[in-house]
Amino acid sequence: MPTLLKHYLMPDATAVKFAIKTTLAMMIALYLALWFNLDRPYWALISAAFLQIRPMSGMVIEKGICQIGGTLIGALVGIGIMALFAQARIPALTALTLWIMLCTYVGSLWRNNYTYGCIMGAVTAMLIVVISNGSSPGGIFDIAVARLSELGLGAVCATLVSSLLWPSRVGEHLATQADSVINQAFEHAALRLAASDDIPAMQQALRGSLGPLIMLETDSQAARFEGPEGPGRMRATHVLTRRTLRFMATLHALHQLLHDHADKLDPGSVDIARRVSDGFREAEHGKGVPQARQELRALRRLVHESNESGLAPLDRRVRLGIREAIGHAMVMLDAREAIADPGRHRLRSAPLAWHRDHLAAGINAVRAGLVFTILAAFWILTAWNSALVAMLLGTLFSAFFASRDNPVTITLMFYKGMLAAIPSAFLFGHVLLSQAHGFPMLAMLFGTPLFLGLMGATNPKIMGYCLAFTIFNILLTMPGNNMNFSFDSFANRALAVILGLSCVVMGFRLLPGLGTRLRRRRLIKAISQDIHQLRRRSIRDAETRFSGHMADRMLQLAQHDDMLPEDQRHLFILGLTGLDIGSATLRLRDRLDEAPHPLIRRAHQQLLRALASGFEEAANGRPPQGVHEAGQRLDAMIAEHGDVPADRRVLLEGLIERLELALERLARIMVERPHIKAADADRRQPGSA
Repeated sequence: MPTLLKHYLMPDATAVKFAIKTTLAMMIALYLALWFNLDRPYWALISAAFLQIRPMSGMVIEKGICQIGGTLIGALVGIGIMALFAQARIPALTALTLWIMLCTYVGSLWRNNYTYGCIMGAVTAMLIVVISNGSSPGGIFDIAVARLSELGLGAVCATLVSSLLWPSRVGEHLATQADSVINQAFEHAALRLAASDDIPAMQQALRGSLGPLIMLETDSQAARFEGPEGPGRMRATHVLTRRTLRFMATLHALHQLLHDHADKLDPGSVDIARRVSDGFREAEHGKGVPQARQELRALRRLVHESNESGLAPLDRRVRLGIREAIGHAMVMLDAREAIADPGRHRLRSAPLAWHRDHLAAGINAVRAGLVFTILAAFWILTAWNSALVAMLLGTLFSAFFASRDNPVTITLMFYKGMLAAIPSAFLFGHVLLSQAHGFPMLAMLFGTPLFLGLMGATNPKIMGYCLAFTIFNILLTMPGNNMNFSFDSFANRALAVILGLSCVVMGFRLLPGLGTRLRRRRLIKAISQDIHQLRRRSIRDAETRFSGHMADRMLQLAQHDDMLPEDQRHLFILGLTGLDIGSATLRLRDRLDEAPHPLIRRAHQQLLRALASGFEEAANGRPPQGVHEAGQRLDAMIAEHGDVPADRRVLLEGLIERLELALERLARIMVERPHIKAADADRRQPGSA
């Protein structure tokens, strides 16, 4: 059965509650807007709808604050533009275009509700400048106050309904997401340590863990608005994010050794890995954190009690890697408990240092400016009043979709939802509503398509269609005290909606954003710079910045790889290897920065430089050079001038050998995957055999 049909024939309780809550908030906002005789009551409806998309109380409050703050700043900028260019339309629109580009650029650098605030700043300034064309200074101020009143009213209604009717909290949502992250991560660990050949199963478990982790890290920012325990949940989320990604990097390295180099390992090491794999599967199926922790403690004892005497350096490194993976898993369970109950379990963690791609943000800004310029030129040349709706949609969605993972697909989903909304708005918003008298009848008729659209907004697979259906029903109807039910008015709005969204689709087609190859080059440069910087900062500062940058960067890479075919996914592997190299660099610094002899410190620095350069070479498809020689030189200096136990030297030798193998494998992948992609592109060309 198709997803859309199944969702409406067999709706779950969450979808029904969400639709009731959001429709009620929108109807209350509409009633109050009509009672206060606001100019455009439908803006209060749209405001309430956007705030209720994620109905957790803390998230609604955070988004409401960002919306009102962005609206206020946008209103001030719009007033400033009109104060400077009240009688000069072209300079005013030029200044407005630059402001829209700036808002889109800044919003693209963030990944939370601050992006929404930037979008509202751009939209509010656009409405004031365009609507105020030819108005007196007093009229400009009145328009700004009206926009603030409408959007603020919708935000207040959404917040109240979200808090009073079937309230849900961010804390509960975060705990659920954390369970998904850990369960799927343990499943992934079981497959990796068993040296499985089932690549689709490993990819599915990886996506099943990273998807909730991305949502968890983004949504945790709203926990601060849910009382004094919110900051504790945020810190625990940061710990879970960092440890999960380190867990993945360690498993990636272990799988490479167990799968590709099993002939170099002792059979006992492979057997321990398989027993630990079974233990992770048991921990995944266990009920509750205490039982999972008990399973992990048994695994840790198993590895610690194994006989390591006489083992080769690579075997010693494998067993140490297994112990590290178990340690990361234990901390992940601690973070899960701290997220669920931050009052009893406290963790300390610095916030993530965001990876900001200024080139991608610049492309988004240029696209938004181009879309608005085309629509503004059309408005000036035609003097068409309904072009305001097209300009509104172009400004809103070119900025709103820019921060999404696959904007072209989402834009096309919205386009189809918009087309479905045209006959619905004509029937419910014009034919039937023109015969209605009084607000109860208006709410019953106009609320029907809104309720139906919101019913599907909780399902990620059909959210784009249903949310667009709801929003465009509002824009095509534009309820108010002095509604115009003429067909000409409706047809003009429908054409404006089609024109505005078509320009957005065209903008994303012309400027789709960074391609995979350009993204890979920029990623290699960014990670290489971070690894080089690890040698120049204090260990604590270097660890905080590097792990934060890599955590945020890898969450984005996981999203991007998820949109590629199975045989073309390589960016997340690149990030895992970079995280592995960086973590090894930090461990080496922690042990050798304070080495007593200057020759040891010099050899240590040469090894760190070789690792950083080796990663850059491997990431560009070239065999890494100098890592093995630098490792041998460091070992010789330690043997001659240091007082390091033999066990430590064996582990160091195993670490260097493991890292060299990881870099060689990365170099092979970087050579193979772009070749596959190019071959696929050739096969897709018209006329190819």
